[in-house]
Amino acid sequence: MTHLIDAASLAAALTASTPPRVLDVRWKLGGPPGAQEYAAGHIPGAVYVDLDTELAGHGLPTDGRHPLPTPEDFQDAVRGWGLDDGDEVVVYDDVSGTSAARAWWLLRHAGFASVRVLDGGLAAWRAAGGALETAANIPERGTATVAYGSLPTIDADSAAGFPAAGVLLDARAGERFRGEVEPVDPRAGHIPGAVSAPTTENLAADGTLLPADVLADRFAALGVTQDAPVAVYCGSGVTAAHEILALEVAGFRAALYPGSFSAWSNDAQRPVAMGA
Repeated sequence: MTHLIDAASLAAALTASTPPRVLDVRWKLGGPPGAQEYAAGHIPGAVYVDLDTELAGHGLPTDGRHPLPTPEDFQDAVRGWGLDDGDEVVVYDDVSGTSAARAWWLLRHAGFASVRVLDGGLAAWRAAGGALETAANIPERGTATVAYGSLPTIDADSAAGFPAAGVLLDARAGERFRGEVEPVDPRAGHIPGAVSAPTTENLAADGTLLPADVLADRFAALGVTQDAPVAVYCGSGVTAAHEILALEVAGFRAALYPGSFSAWSNDAQRPVAMGA
């Protein structure tokens, strides 16, 4: 299965009789919603997706900052983007896919078979000479049906025991893993037994994903094999989806801990480890 599409291929696909549905998923941790950036210029035909309200639900602090939306709420959002069952979808952002991958993961988890991330994001589109438009796209409401379960997930109890039988990767920046800084969550550090694997290190200098063989070598060096289960978490389950994308490109299947460290660190009964 192809999980990425380059800018030239997307430009060609958009001229086809049945072009893919394009979703703009611009979002940054602590930053303003991406709606303003979308309004300033987006890929022609793209529909804006609000990560905080459409790709996440709301719950207790122990559910994390971006718990998965309910299937009913996500289906409502998906239909609002104009999606029908069987549609091909391309998602992009302006942070090398680290936000758009949340939409990629959720749509696949919900049963969409063809979802690709624009490799290199909006920067790659611009570099390839791609046009931008400013008019908002409000599509006719779609009819897609959503059923979660196509991708694996784990909960906090599973995350606690995961390192004993597999590899639990922490996709956050190394300084957050080590507990040197913690900008948003109540406690610093990481889940005991986890391995630091910042997802930004899966990217080349131009913001595209590293080649599959290079990614495979990277994950192998972190202890990932075909013989043991792999799971990923981050701060709130957003950039972890990007790590899962990189793992799939490299040939590995991984589970997501949706609550991630934001859920874990809000539960005083859960231990937190510090250091490398």
